[in-house]
Amino acid sequence: MDILYLLIPLSVALVFVIGVVFWLALKGGQFDDLESPGLDVVLDDDKPRAQEHGRGHDDAKTGDRLG
Repeated sequence: MDILYLLIPLSVALVFVIGVVFWLALKGGQFDDLESPGLDVVLDDDKPRAQEHGRGHDDAKTGDRLG
């Protein structure tokens, strides 16, 4: 029975901390747009990105080595 003197305040403090974290997530815009991240995967462009200069890759237009 003595453990309840520890567990009840601990659980109340835990609920308070969870509430504060949830409130901060709401105020920070965490839940504003729930659908776009899922659609970004579907609408993702499958083309490879342009190659960066200076890394020694072949230039697609001229066939010359860069860098």
